[in-house]
Amino acid sequence: MTSLLLTGIGSLVTNDPSRGGLLGELHDAAVVIEGSRFAWVGLRRDAPPADSSLDLGGSAVIPGFVDSHSHLMFAGDRAEEFAARMTGEPYSAGGIRTTVAATRAATDDQLTANVARLVTEMRRQGTTTVEIKSGYGLTATDESRALAIARNFTDETTYLGAHVVPAEFADDPGAYVSLVTGAMLEAAAPHAKWIDVFVERGAFDGDQARAILEAGAAKGLGLRVHANQLGEGPGVQLACELGAAAADHCTHLTDADVDALASSGVVAGLLPAVEFSTRSPYPDARKLLDAGVTVALATDCNPGSGYSSSMPLCIALAVREMHMSPAEALWSATAGGAASLRRNDIGHITPGAQADLAVLNAPSYLHLAYRPGVPLVAQTLSGGRLL
Repeated sequence: MTSLLLTGIGSLVTNDPSRGGLLGELHDAAVVIEGSRFAWVGLRRDAPPADSSLDLGGSAVIPGFVDSHSHLMFAGDRAEEFAARMTGEPYSAGGIRTTVAATRAATDDQLTANVARLVTEMRRQGTTTVEIKSGYGLTATDESRALAIARNFTDETTYLGAHVVPAEFADDPGAYVSLVTGAMLEAAAPHAKWIDVFVERGAFDGDQARAILEAGAAKGLGLRVHANQLGEGPGVQLACELGAAAADHCTHLTDADVDALASSGVVAGLLPAVEFSTRSPYPDARKLLDAGVTVALATDCNPGSGYSSSMPLCIALAVREMHMSPAEALWSATAGGAASLRRNDIGHITPGAQADLAVLNAPSYLHLAYRPGVPLVAQTLSGGRLL
């Protein structure tokens, strides 16, 4: 196994609490990578020898971004819907059906090419782990094939047959829930790690969501919930009661919702690119953080409510619009995302962790929020490999 020594790191964000502060930041640092793992982390003056070395010339280095919520399995786009929103039409869940029609009509090769394009965009912006949901097929065959394709790009695949009720079940949503918890689940589960449900008006109510999540848990899938995006509702409380890994969106929360998240340990996934794209209120990240809730930031990249693959954009929005500090936003986009996926091998630069990192064309991680819209990621490594 060959080793690589990275030197000339002006600022190294480790997310190692033993090194002090939220980010465990080191200056004039070095890192040794052996195979796919970090082998040593510390100050440059103390670095051990390695088979080869690379001087990064004073660049900042951060853990690779962990995008814990995305919808990349789709065809087509909804640019006209976006334009209509920008002239005053409100966002609603119904637009999902437009993408369902396009996705059902797409070939496997077309879906694969679209996912590959978006994952490449993400990697160029420093993302090394991405969760990918189904949810635009809404038949047993289409949900299964979506997840099988997604598995070629990530181990973090999520069955979202409960995205909306498709048009053919509009008069009998109960029959669709039976499909989601029955034949569709049987077809999808072999390709999925997680199950998710959109708990919202226009989608699924609390009782339907409970049945869907419990069926997924019985098949060994981890639980995730789209919760409280368009208004207050039962999603967060249900996620906390059932021990879900994450409740995502969390735009409209009661005090009881915040308390439940804090006491249960369920991660609150915040998706600020959605609020940006829909002109909706931003979640109150400050209230969540002050209550001790673990917060993750993710893109929610999808063709309807937020078609951005950029974690740096999410960091900038979180700092500007949700009153997170730059350090809190970066932690949430890396270690917070790892917590959302219940992973302890990613989201930090420590010995033994997967060698995922991003090299910034900047002296400090602060530039991610300080210079929004600027392509600051110079290199991305995943598992010790340059992407």
